[in-house]
Amino acid sequence: DNVIFIESSENNGFAAGNNQALKIAKGKYQLLLNSDTIVWENTLESIYYYMEKHTDVGATGCRVLLENGDLDKACKRSFPNVKNSFFRLFHIPTKSKDDNYNLDSLPDDGVYEIDCLTGAFMFIRKEALDEVGFLDETFFMYGEDIDISYAITLSGYKNYYLPCTMLHYKGESTRYDARYMRNFYGAMQLFYQKYNGKGVVYFLLKILTKIMVLLASLRSTPRKLDDKREAVTLSTAQYTYAQIIEFMEQNQGEC
Repeated sequence: DNVIFIESSENNGFAAGNNQALKIAKGKYQLLLNSDTIVWENTLESIYYYMEKHTDVGATGCRVLLENGDLDKACKRSFPNVKNSFFRLFHIPTKSKDDNYNLDSLPDDGVYEIDCLTGAFMFIRKEALDEVGFLDETFFMYGEDIDISYAITLSGYKNYYLPCTMLHYKGESTRYDARYMRNFYGAMQLFYQKYNGKGVVYFLLKILTKIMVLLASLRSTPRKLDDKREAVTLSTAQYTYAQIIEFMEQNQGEC
């Protein structure tokens, strides 16, 4: 009885999908959470009490680990600008915090005020959200977390990173193809245009977007039919663990 399920008739993007829930949510805090995640025990509780104590914090993120145990660098970032984006795009190391988009110099186990949180996990104060409005639906996917983080800081609130943990199976629900590149780099282009207008940098970003989409299209060329293999899928709903192990042992060359 405490759950409201919203069935969307069409996919209008990440921002629009989340806004459907944010517009009817009544809690003191709102949590944006990706579906391909596992939140560690006490993470939500710890963040809740931190925000109860620090009323100037508008939104909080946590330490997001990838499946291989590495930190998802998107969980603590600076706002993108021409310089730090250039260093990030071409993997140029820098010791300057101001030029480091991913804030690599900050240890993962600390508490920091940061610019940008990830939309995969964003614990937002309802008062701050009411002040800045909902997610900008101009962003179909990617960039809306940067935009809402920026809006929160413009309203006078702070964004914080806490070393509480969650696991994100990042990429499990994403295809890194031309469409992904178009959305990802196009989001950066939209963000820059929204706050800086159309200038030289905007048109450079537009050219860069076209280049990255083209490269992605070349990389994602379908394999020839003779390179494909048939796959056998077993479900634990149909087979016991022992039966699956037996199948694997009998078909080692195909698994």
